[in-house]
Amino acid sequence: MASCFGRANNIDNPRIIDGRILNYALKLKQLGRTQETIKSQIQVLKQFAKQTDITQPEQVQNLLAELKWKNSTKNKAIRIYSQYLKFLGKQWDKPEYAKTREIAFIPTEKEIDMLITGTRRGKTAILLQLLKETAARLGEAAKLKWTNLDTKRKTIYIEAEKGSNSRILPISDTLLAMLNTLPKKQETIFASSKESLRRVFEVSRNRIAKRSKKPRLQKIHLHTLRHWKATMEYHKTKDIIHVKKFLGHRSIESTMVYINIEQALWLQSTDTWTCKVAHSEQEARRLIEAGFTYVNNLGDQCALYKKLK
Repeated sequence: MASCFGRANNIDNPRIIDGRILNYALKLKQLGRTQETIKSQIQVLKQFAKQTDITQPEQVQNLLAELKWKNSTKNKAIRIYSQYLKFLGKQWDKPEYAKTREIAFIPTEKEIDMLITGTRRGKTAILLQLLKETAARLGEAAKLKWTNLDTKRKTIYIEAEKGSNSRILPISDTLLAMLNTLPKKQETIFASSKESLRRVFEVSRNRIAKRSKKPRLQKIHLHTLRHWKATMEYHKTKDIIHVKKFLGHRSIESTMVYINIEQALWLQSTDTWTCKVAHSEQEARRLIEAGFTYVNNLGDQCALYKKLK
């Protein structure tokens, strides 16, 4: 969203930012809002203030009508501005833009791995591997501490943001080895801000896309890996409650979208499968541990399992 507001800032003589925005930021802090929430709200108000008089709701409403933003971006800005007006003791007849739910872009695993290997195994590669395995948000990854990592149990504790639930997730030997290459000179694992991690990733992604002549790679953002992992988890388990817990969602409605994405992808997929038959509980356990998914029973003594080739 920050980039959307950034593009709107195109006037020659921006207005002086009203000091009341600073007072509003202090009020949000007193109310216990997170630093990330305060920062995003103040950024919106400052962008508005550079283009119009934000003490006049009618002018803000006219500005919104002119801006070529997605409706979801406008609605988020309206919610933020409404809270600011309440702080000023004002109200407005807020506009409402039609809600549209876009289908998230889901890359292939090969495309994600191309970005991981293309970043020369540095910090960005480790971040991408972490997001691929855990579906963590960038803000959650940026504030990960070394104390969140349990090398013995091969798990990592994801401290939630945006009102979600925290969770403990398993990580692979590959990711654990990659994490152990990072210096432990600071408290946080990546020792960089969220914005810095995003900027470095975007530079690497654009370079790799251009070099490999694969423009689809430019559609991959760091949050895309969360969508990819959620879709793959539902495809593997067909258990939407599992996906909800894995993502840390508090509301099942936020998770349900991955059912539609999974169905759309695999209805159109040309993937081929390896099929195996288990004749005992021990054989079924080995197949599940190897990544196979249960399909159905074949009589009383055996069951069919499948796995993507």
